[in-house]
Amino acid sequence: MAGRIDARLKELGISLSDPVAPAANYVPYVVTGNLVFISGQVPVDGSGLPYVGKVGDTVSQSDAVKAARLCGLNILSALRQACGGDLDKVTRCVKLGGFVNGTPEFDQHPAVINGCSDLMVDVFGEAGKHSRFALGAGNLPFNVAVEIDAVFEIA
Repeated sequence: MAGRIDARLKELGISLSDPVAPAANYVPYVVTGNLVFISGQVPVDGSGLPYVGKVGDTVSQSDAVKAARLCGLNILSALRQACGGDLDKVTRCVKLGGFVNGTPEFDQHPAVINGCSDLMVDVFGEAGKHSRFALGAGNLPFNVAVEIDAVFEIA
């Protein structure tokens, strides 16, 4: 039987893929006590890296928001694995950390990371509200537009 969060994902039209394998010497998540630390996720999907480049130059702000949402979907995939497939174990999204590969003039980093923040609230409701940072970066791995990590509390 599908859980409450699985039902919510279905209602939102979201199907989570398997987590993306790490690109270097780290693990996708660490569970310690009742916290899950999700490693930085980039906007990768089955077609590859659809959001590459600098926000404010080759990537529009609206596409960067989509990239942040895709990072959020990848966070949820890793979180589901960390929870043994049961996202109902999540009691709270504690924190998101967002990096935006923007031009020096681009200053709308919080608006970009809202693509992920809004997803967490859509999926988890009140438990999806979190603390956060949103920073500009001179460059990101593989020249992606956005990278986001997360911390969750689980039961």
